[in-house]
Amino acid sequence: MWPTHWPSTAREIAEALDAAIVAARSSDAAALTEATGELAALPAEQVGAILAVMVRELLETLHPDGLTGEDVQEVLTRCARAAPALLPAVDVDSLVTVLTGALGVADIEENPGRPEHAVPAAILVIADLLSAAEDPGSSGLSGAGYVRSALDEIARAETVEIP
Repeated sequence: MWPTHWPSTAREIAEALDAAIVAARSSDAAALTEATGELAALPAEQVGAILAVMVRELLETLHPDGLTGEDVQEVLTRCARAAPALLPAVDVDSLVTVLTGALGVADIEENPGRPEHAVPAAILVIADLLSAAEDPGSSGLSGAGYVRSALDEIARAETVEIP
């Protein structure tokens, strides 16, 4: 399913991320816990970069004319309501950290929040945004499409030479 030219770590991240998104979207708490555990065992910096790109791309897809505070509040509210059933340890602060970090508003290194909750919180946010992006009339990609797009964007950024 994933391009063979990708490094093995990128394929492992993509597989675990796709499994986590599918589990979150189908409200399978056990599979979601297992998949987020697999993601947490992979290189944190790479996983975090991919998650941040996905959140950013989904927000751009859903809000092409700009993102408002109310838009962010809606995402936080939906995710905070979904968290107790799927991942009870994820709190609102973790969700805020995911959104503000992905948007470049907060420096995650200075204020990491609860790092053990970052991946699960990001998966909840991504699953929520994917549901909104796949509504009729939306031109959003599938979950796997956003995973591929995020990895391709990171690869492109890494190959651009800075003068």
